[in-house]
Amino acid sequence: MPRRTLAPVLLLLGSFALTAACSTGSPPADSVPSPGGPSRTGGNDTGTQVDLTKLQGVNIVSDSSTDPSCPWATSYPDVPGADAMTAAMKKQVEGRLAGFLGEDIGGPPSCGGADGPEGPELNVSFSFLVASGDVLGVRLATVDRTSNADGLDTRAYWYDGAAKKYRPSRGLIADSSRDAFVAALTKRLEKREGVTPDTVEAALGDQEGRDAYLDDMAFTADGDLKVDFDRGTVGFPPAGRISVALPGATVTPWLSGFGSRAQKQTTAPDDKLDLGAVQTPAPSVSAQPDPGEDSTDCSRIKCIALTFDDGPAAPETGTLLKYLAQYKARATFFVVGQNVAAHPDIVRAEMKSGHEVANHSWNHPVLTNLTPAQIRSQLERTSAAIKAATGKEPTLFRPPYGAIDGNVRAATSLSPVLWDRDTLDWKTHDPAEVTKTVIFQAERNDVVLIHDIHPTSVAAVPEILRTLTARGYHFVTISHLRATL
Repeated sequence: MPRRTLAPVLLLLGSFALTAACSTGSPPADSVPSPGGPSRTGGNDTGTQVDLTKLQGVNIVSDSSTDPSCPWATSYPDVPGADAMTAAMKKQVEGRLAGFLGEDIGGPPSCGGADGPEGPELNVSFSFLVASGDVLGVRLATVDRTSNADGLDTRAYWYDGAAKKYRPSRGLIADSSRDAFVAALTKRLEKREGVTPDTVEAALGDQEGRDAYLDDMAFTADGDLKVDFDRGTVGFPPAGRISVALPGATVTPWLSGFGSRAQKQTTAPDDKLDLGAVQTPAPSVSAQPDPGEDSTDCSRIKCIALTFDDGPAAPETGTLLKYLAQYKARATFFVVGQNVAAHPDIVRAEMKSGHEVANHSWNHPVLTNLTPAQIRSQLERTSAAIKAATGKEPTLFRPPYGAIDGNVRAATSLSPVLWDRDTLDWKTHDPAEVTKTVIFQAERNDVVLIHDIHPTSVAAVPEILRTLTARGYHFVTISHLRATL
């Protein structure tokens, strides 16, 4: 949400913000329930469940850095048929990243301009609100630690498959009913601690404010309409995030035609999602032949461990599996939980093809900035998603950006894995550079970091496999490398 000053008194109250930074409402909904609960930095950590099997052909658009001094990770879904909504999310995500890096004003990367109390970080993650019938709802949650508010803002995106149009949250309410809706919302807001008539009027008193702050609305499973406000928008900052739920019986007469369908698809979802996509979704990724038991003794034979982060990705990971199979090469995939939930078939294919699947957190935050409960949530949810897809729990995890400390170690029984060679493929996006980094720098028993979310990185793999195989290297999983050294 964009922010504007509510009143001069907010400047005086800002110094007290840290004493009451907890949200008064719930965090964004997500597709998988979480044991962690609300958090400033946890991203999409709790909420209702959406049947992701309906999302045929979905592509998760992900990007991230491995730079611990300027950590950022972004992701949003691209669902066939919802092109206009995807474009709106893409614009938002790219704008936030450009602002964080300082690219919107030119000059060298600024990484947020100034460090927050826990260091700079940008994380944009997603959750599905509805995926049913001709209705798609997605929420983006952005954590920006350089923000002068609480660092978390959320926005809901809606797609109307019948009209083939992107709808912002305010599109759930009929034009003729918006004044009545805002009036009812105002009455409920003014009863909340930390909210006054003046703060509400400053935020929602004109159309500009309504467009800016009524940007995160979604239905509950009971048909109520839940409206979420970022910290410091409709109330004083110490009040935290504020959520208001209007009963279904109250709000239903005010809904637009699309809003009524969105409410219905939330409370009584159809068996499938049909947004009128003209393209047939790509077939599921097939497993490659399992090369069988690995008898390589890495204490005697030259070994190398290729590791691939941030997937699974379609179609990149499927292509990668074919390349690895050609050389009977094994690898370790450090997967992101929200991507596993969207692509369980790819994770199954990874394991059936003889590779190792490991944990890379739910949505790629800096784990050292989280509480122990939030760390456990990030890792346990991802492990649960991996087990649901493969039938096997992972034993390894890679902390995003390599950020690990005593709190992270104590929060999990998973064994941490870092790396010896970073290809920096997220920065170069050049297959030749990725190939050169590996074949000229990698040494015996090295752990190499590559990302299978980038087609340019996947394109580098055949030459890496060909060249290092010719030099006598064997490609093994992390667990095998550790067990035989």
